[in-house]
This record gives sequence, C-alpha cells and structure tokens, in this order.
Amino acid sequence: MNPLRAVVTLTRRGVLGPGLPHLQLGQLAALAGWGLGLAGELRQAAIRSADAVAVIDEDAGPVTYAALLARAEGVARELRARGLAPGDRLGLVAHNHVGAVAVMGGVALLGADLVLLNTGMAAEQVASVCAEQDLSALVHDEELAGSLASSRPRGGVALIAEPDLAAAAALAGPHTRLSPPPRVGRTVVLTSGTTGRPKGAARRNPAGVGPLVSVVDRIPVRARDTIHIAAPLFHTWGYAAFQLALAMRATVVLRRRFDPLTARAALVDESCAALFAVPVMLRRMLDLPPDPRGPIHELTPNLRVVATSGSALPAGLATRFMDEYGEVLYNLYGSTEASWVSIATPADLRRDPDTAGTPPRGTVVRIVDDDGRDVAPGRVGQILCGNDFTFEGYTSGSGGVEARRADALVDTGDLGHQRDGLVFVDGRADDMVVSGGENVYPAEVENLLQDHPAVREVAVCGIPDDEFGQRLAAFVVLEPGHTLTAEEVRDHVRAHRARHVVPREVVFVDALPRNATGKVLVRELCARYVGRA
Repeated sequence: MNPLRAVVTLTRRGVLGPGLPHLQLGQLAALAGWGLGLAGELRQAAIRSADAVAVIDEDAGPVTYAALLARAEGVARELRARGLAPGDRLGLVAHNHVGAVAVMGGVALLGADLVLLNTGMAAEQVASVCAEQDLSALVHDEELAGSLASSRPRGGVALIAEPDLAAAAALAGPHTRLSPPPRVGRTVVLTSGTTGRPKGAARRNPAGVGPLVSVVDRIPVRARDTIHIAAPLFHTWGYAAFQLALAMRATVVLRRRFDPLTARAALVDESCAALFAVPVMLRRMLDLPPDPRGPIHELTPNLRVVATSGSALPAGLATRFMDEYGEVLYNLYGSTEASWVSIATPADLRRDPDTAGTPPRGTVVRIVDDDGRDVAPGRVGQILCGNDFTFEGYTSGSGGVEARRADALVDTGDLGHQRDGLVFVDGRADDMVVSGGENVYPAEVENLLQDHPAVREVAVCGIPDDEFGQRLAAFVVLEPGHTLTAEEVRDHVRAHRARHVVPREVVFVDALPRNATGKVLVRELCARYVGRA
C-alpha cells in the first residue's frame, strides 16, 4: 500500500494526530515489541488512552483501557500458572462481554493460540472441536457449564468457567512483569459449517497497517468513536470489529445477547457513532415499533456507520434501513478465509441495492471460468480474492496450520459477476441448481421474492427430481397479516424471470432455521422437506 495514502487515511480518521511525545513513543514501542495483533493493539491503546473507556457492558459498566489491560494481564498470569504456555491452544465459548474480551487479550499476551467457538454449538460439537483443534483448555461462560459437562471434552481438556478465571486472576499475588512471548499467538475462527463440519481458519496477524487502512478508507470509523458491536465476537465479523476498535482506541459497547430493542436503545443512550451487526439483526430492528421519542435518525445524530457482514444483505432490507436510519449503511462481502472481498457504501447501495460494492484498496478480485480465465463483464464465474489479510490456512489436529501459498488467491466458493465496476454475488458455487440442463442460482430467486410485499423471508434451494435432475423449492415466511398462495409465488417469479427459474415447490414456514450468526441453514431446511416429502 502507498505509504502516503496510508498516512493521509489514518490522519483523516484521527489515528495519527497530535499527542504527547512520550505517549506516542510508547505506542510505537508496544507495537514493535508485541506486534500488531491483539496484544500489541491493546497495549498501545492503554498507553495512549489509559483513562478512556474501552468497554461498556451490562455487568461491569465502563472499563478503561488501563483496567482492561490489567485484567488481561491477570488472565495471562493465571493461565500460565495453570500450565498454559506459548504455542498452546485455548478455546473460548462465550457471549459478548468484558470478561470474554479480557480472556482474548490474556491469551494473546501469553502467546498462546485462541480458538473461538460458536455459543450455539451442541455439547457434542464442542467436544469434537476440542479434540480436532488439540485444545489444552476451554474457557466458557458460567451458564454453559451444565451443557458442557454433559459431554465433557476428552483428552485432558480443562474446563474453566470465565468468572472463576477472572476471580483467580484478580486474587493473584505479586505481579511479575510480562514480556513479549517468543511467538505471536494466532486466532483461529471456525468456519460457519453450513456446508459441512466447521473447520478452523487461522487468522493472519497484520504485518503492517495496510489492513486497517483498507477498511477505514472505505468505512469511515474514527479514533475514539463509540462502537456497538452486536455481531458475536466469536464470528469473523465481530472479532474483526473488535480488532478495529482497539486500533482506533474506541469505546466498545457490548451486550451478551442480541435483542433488537436493546440494540436500538444502545445506539441512542450511548450516542454510538457505529454499529457492527449481521443483516438479520438489522431486519429485526426494522420490525420494532417506532421509538416514542421520535424518528430514529433524529435520535442518533452521531451515527455515521452501520456496517454489516456475515451473510447476504437483501436488497429490500438495504433500502428500508437507509430510509429509516439515514445514509449510514456499509456492507462488507467476505468470508472467514478471505476476510474481505468488496465493500458497498451507501452510495453503492442506493445505486444498486443488490451490489456487493467494490474491492477496497489493496484487494484483488478476479471472476474466472472453470479453466481459471477471466470472464467478460456481466458473465457469471467463480470469485477469487487476494489481500493482505487472507487466512494463513486451516488448522490441523496436531496444533499446526496447513499453510496456503501466500501469493495464491482465495477461492471464496461463491459465484458472481461484475457490472459497471461493481461486484455482484450470485450465490454459492455448490448451491447452483442444474434443472433440465439449465443453470439456476437460488440467490436470484430469493432476491426477487424478497421484494414481494407479502414476503418477510425466503430461502430457495434445489431438491432431487427424477425427471429434471433437480427442481427449485422455495421456503417462504409471510409478513404478519399477509396471505399468499403457492401459485401467486410462482406467478411473481414467472412475470420477471424465465420459466426454468420458477420454483416448482413452494412451502410456507413459520421461520427459517439460522445459525448463531444469522445465516440461514438452507441445507437443513431442504433435508427436512425431502425427508418428509
């Protein structure tokens, strides 16, 4: 990345600016000694803005950066006393709260690897991840203790309740000074598992400020902003938002569980400048009755950014949200492996609500055919991506990482096309349906049906068909008070698309099954239907 561009962007966002020389030198020393990962970012923030509020949650109230660093250091010492060493792997299964953040920081300070587990996992899945990721210990929220004990991880994995760890860390004796570990710990984020068993993807520790500059150049978060992170911290998007917040020395507002009314109240009561969420959260916020105090855009004058990622953003949702909250919506299209591919700004979404935007600076996107050749604009192909923050590789059961070529582009697994300089995602490559020899992209039908005023949500997939190989099935959730017949659904598609795109099966359901990050479990839905058909 152009150094001058980086300086200009970081200055514009307030990261670089006037400050006491000894504090600025301390920041640089912390980053030089501890790296640009979580440990270095937390230390630099605590040096530069020690008395600034780092985290606000329901339990602890305002916690300063100095206090957060002290808690993280206590966790690191306590974990070391329990036998954890640099290079070991520790799992964390916890909701969004300051205790979970302190564990993340403590593991990073120790130089161990942090494996983030989904709080929605069944106990058997947790046990499987513990074995596959070769965990030495698993820290968990207290309320999860009972379910985890019912399927206790094998292989000597220690189960540690987060409150017990925090209490022991606070009662520790005289403190020995922590030194930078011999290795920088990795963070391992599990893939969503919507196409199979979740895999561990090792996050790359930044080698410079390029990744930060790429994101804040497009998404206008500023230093010392107040940011509500509603996305789960165990998810790539939530974790990335937290890393960004540390780099910006921001105040992070956390709530253990997402509730649309609580989230809207947090934006107003904490005067938030930014919200990081997944699309289904925005839809639930839009379903709320109007705030009795007035229009939401008038109650949130500081709100500049609502950033979403993690699943597809329906076109109708983007328009509705901006009509209510203002021109604040940014949508990042990416994956656990690729980090980001493109970012859509409010202007992009007004221009075409279906777009995934454009690649940020430093990101290469190619759309290729099956032979790896670039396709013409408007033609659908496989989306490949490369940037400074793609994952290092999948983690293995031995505790290592199956490294990927540093110069290789990541295959996102998605199909898409480019038009007028914008990127569009047509769906997962393995979701494409071949019906009677015609290629059909379920996302195209979903987007079309989502625009129908009677449709609240919809998922489309292919199911086996003896005559055509596959046929489309649409699972529709209706808006309250609306009615719609299967034939009316088909007529709506028939009026806008070719005959082979019309779903032959239309099933009305009360709700779509989702995982903890809001992704629709389409395969589960289709399997249920096929199983009872």
